[in-house]
Amino acid sequence: MRDDGKPLTGDFRPTLVRGLSIFAVAGCVILSLSILVADFVVPDHDWIADTISDLGAGDYEFIVDIGLYTFSAALIALAVLAAHVHLGDWDWSAGILGLIAMALLVFLIGARNEYGDADQDGVVIHVYLVYGLGAVMAATPLLLAQGAARVSRIYPWLLRATAVVWILAAPLFFFLPTAIDGVYERLLGLISFVMVCLMAHLFFAVTRKV
Repeated sequence: MRDDGKPLTGDFRPTLVRGLSIFAVAGCVILSLSILVADFVVPDHDWIADTISDLGAGDYEFIVDIGLYTFSAALIALAVLAAHVHLGDWDWSAGILGLIAMALLVFLIGARNEYGDADQDGVVIHVYLVYGLGAVMAATPLLLAQGAARVSRIYPWLLRATAVVWILAAPLFFFLPTAIDGVYERLLGLISFVMVCLMAHLFFAVTRKV
């Protein structure tokens, strides 16, 4: 919708919006499936105690890497959608940058095979990537919330609730015993999936207003 409340026209492409929205959700599904497959394929892996990062190292690292790269592409798809259907002011624009930053961080986490195998060669940046992802994931839903209200009032509430849950839950990961941090990390991943699916649903809903 435009600032004057009239339907989107001109260069707006509903088919593109729907396709990228579906792809964003598919990115969540593919990452979930890659983790599930790796849980069974990787020898001596305990999905409750071992983190997803442990699956991203060793002979079977490509399984989870495929999922991480696809999820990164899903975040880029959301950023493209948010730029194509710009619904806010500076905060929405900052939210677009947040989506791009998340995509880059997820990609780097998958590409930097320095985790799960005690690798200390060169500069180990995995933990800093994780900190960055946690911070950006907390900020991005809040930045997108106000603009999302132009589609429906339910979206800002859900996006802000997602951010609050993340802010409260994510820091606890670093204080959990290693016996259960694997399953907890997977639960945190579900929170990020909620944000992606909410935004995908929002953009899909926009096409119905045209």
